[in-house]
Amino acid sequence: MSSFSDSAHVGSAPGSAVVPAHARELAARLSALFEKDRGIVVRLSGAQRRLRHANDRLRPGVMPDAFGPIKDGTPVAVLAALGEIHGQIHRAFCEYQSACEERRQLAVDVGELAAGLTDALCAAGFDRHDARRVDVHQLAQAWPASTGEGWR
Repeated sequence: MSSFSDSAHVGSAPGSAVVPAHARELAARLSALFEKDRGIVVRLSGAQRRLRHANDRLRPGVMPDAFGPIKDGTPVAVLAALGEIHGQIHRAFCEYQSACEERRQLAVDVGELAAGLTDALCAAGFDRHDARRVDVHQLAQAWPASTGEGWR
């Protein structure tokens, strides 16, 4: 991974290229998207865990007393439990599907910003290989905090 010093010079010789402000802004935006992605992954993991849990509750469902005693031969408790599990599965699946779509859209934004950052660094004199390997979090640290205006 290429590293950038606070003076914003990289390359084989110090001072061979200066990171333009626009590239630092793009790096900051990418860094923020990567943080957003972490949150989506947490949501995906939670939804997956809830799906597994609900599915595990269904496994013993083939036995009449799996959800508690049946009174008077009426499977009301079983039907109620199955309805509850159905709702859990439906909600977890919807959350999982929503998070997947959000992550897909985020991947498009990341791809566009990454290409823009690579182009900006190459225009500033960076080698394409080094530009693609840049540590966006480190590069973004030098970018002033933004209010997010103009960000997607």
